[in-house]
Amino acid sequence: MKEYICIDIGGTSIKYGLIRSDEQFAETGEMPTEAMKYGGPGIVEKVKQIIEVYLQKYNPSGVCISTAGMVDWKQGRITYAAPLIPDYTGTEMKRIVEETYHLPCEMENDVNCAGLAEYFAGAAKGSSISLCLTVGTGIGGAIVIDGKVFHGFSGSGCEVGYMHLRDGCFQDLGASSILVKKAAEYKQIDESDINGKYVFEQAKAGDMDCIRAIDEMTDVLGMGIANICYVLNPEVVVLGGGIMAQKAYLEERIQKSLDKYLIPAVSAHTRLEFAKHQNQAGMLGAYYHFIERQKNTF
Repeated sequence: MKEYICIDIGGTSIKYGLIRSDEQFAETGEMPTEAMKYGGPGIVEKVKQIIEVYLQKYNPSGVCISTAGMVDWKQGRITYAAPLIPDYTGTEMKRIVEETYHLPCEMENDVNCAGLAEYFAGAAKGSSISLCLTVGTGIGGAIVIDGKVFHGFSGSGCEVGYMHLRDGCFQDLGASSILVKKAAEYKQIDESDINGKYVFEQAKAGDMDCIRAIDEMTDVLGMGIANICYVLNPEVVVLGGGIMAQKAYLEERIQKSLDKYLIPAVSAHTRLEFAKHQNQAGMLGAYYHFIERQKNTF
């Protein structure tokens, strides 16, 4: 049975693991990205450390990388990274890994990887067209059509976080980080004193300020998702990201908002689901991407 190194590079943490060809992880781990401290070059060094540790223990057949930022998935190169990860734009991770370790390497954007994970083994399994959104510090999107990611002309397809709504960008209005900011503003307390968990706990206890903040966020999510649906007409919309752990509280609210902005002829054919894969979504999707890219070489 073949084994593959999977690495998921995020702005806060780097998840990694060793996956077998039966799609089971032999082991997984996590380390801080320390992006602001070490930047892109530091990430490259951390990726090398992970690979070298696994090379001492296993005989991997390749390296599968999921990463934040815009990715030239054919070249395995970062074409744009937000200021959250300085000096990362232009990093040729695929070339570096292949030249250093003589192992095949494939790289894809992290949200696209999450979309692939949900298509092949999750909430969007077998769908014709799926839209996967991750809601966290920002909002990321992925379109998967018949099992293949839609990248657009230059690789920036489905960068929905930058989509403009009436009061600003989608992610500037509907991300979980904005939820905390609004709740703190309404309660007239310091933003650093609370977090998302606090907001949901208080809302469930009847706190009207926190309920207001959540309702405003779900309204924005419904509007943004509806706009995308009018263009794509996806069979299923899959929501992921840390905040979606609050599925029991959010599902009805987001569905209600989505129905508000979608005409019945569209909403009747649009299924809303929550992601099945959380911490391992990026790694699992990177594996599926690797296999697809390398299938003619095995």
